Amino acid sequence: MKIAISSDHGGNNLRKEIMTLLDEQNISYQDFGPQSSDSVDYPDFAKPVADGVANGEFDRGILICGTGIGMSIAANKVKGIRCALVHDVFSAKATRCHNDSNILAMGERVIGPGLAVEIVNAWLGTEFEGGRHTRRIEKITELEG
Repeated sequence: MKIAISSDHGGNNLRKEIMTLLDEQNISYQDFGPQSSDSVDYPDFAKPVADGVANGEFDRGILICGTGIGMSIAANKVKGIRCALVHDVFSAKATRCHNDSNILAMGERVIGPGLAVEIVNAWLGTEFEGGRHTRRIEKITELEG
């Protein structure tokens, strides 16, 4: 599995925590920054992750900002992306099982690093169930035009 990861300034610390987790689990990833805590615009950092997942360069993506809201909105503008904003383990599993989410968004100002690690582990370790959910994903894809 290959992961694309990015944040804005509001998610910089949590992004580093998640990269440590990925390193510990020998999961390949590419960090799209930012490399400082200077204020940046989250759409600029959501786009390369979303584009990379949408074009198949990466299997999944992780985006982090202060709340996760802006990153998820920006990522979901890219055709083929199903970015889920998640702040609990149950939702992390559900969005993989039922929605086949390909990008996870989280908010550093909303959750702490311990819970974020649990969420990422649950999200990465859960597979899409298919079945009746496939029909629903196809309908979401149709909405993209």
